[in-house]
Parts: sequence; structure tokens; C-alpha cells
Amino acid sequence: MSDDRNRPERPRVEPEIIPPDRSGGRGSKPPWQRTWQTSWGQDGRRRTQRIFVMRPGPLASAALILALALIVGAVVLTLISAFLIWIPVVALFVAVAAIYRFLRR
Repeated sequence: MSDDRNRPERPRVEPEIIPPDRSGGRGSKPPWQRTWQTSWGQDGRRRTQRIFVMRPGPLASAALILALALIVGAVVLTLISAFLIWIPVVALFVAVAAIYRFLRR
């Protein structure tokens, strides 16, 4: 009896595997002109059957490198500005310490 509780429950319905439509042939249309093929699942929801992933071209690669360069530049600029803001603060502390030491004598 204890073995029956630990066994996983088997699915009640066998999933139906539908092969993709091969009538259009691969590469019959450019990726931006292909339509999404959808079907309706057993639960009544609309499901997508095709996801197209392609390698980025030269323009997309250049845009990605430019975006990364802008992000790195913004981070470096932020770090430099955070460092530079401390120069007047340290100078003010040194001036206050010098004035305090001068007035203490």
C-alpha cells in the first residue's frame, strides 16, 4: 500500500503530437513575412506552434555593441562623478581642520 502513494500519477490523456506543416517548404518566405501558425489546445486556449530565431545580422550586432558601449560609458561616468564629488568634500574637511588647528593655538 505504501508503494502506491509514492508513485507519480500517470496522465489521463495521451498528448497528441501534430507534425508541422511542410507544404510551404523551409525558407519559402523571409522571416518577417511568415505568419504565425496557431492551433487550439484541448483546454480551449490558443497556442503558438512556430518560433523563429535567427542569427543577428551586422546591423543588429552593431546596435548591440553600441548599446553595451553606452551602458558601460554611463557606469564609468557615474563612478568618476561619484569619485570627483569627494574632492571638494575632502578639501572642506582639510580647510576646517586647518582653521580649527590655527584657532586652537
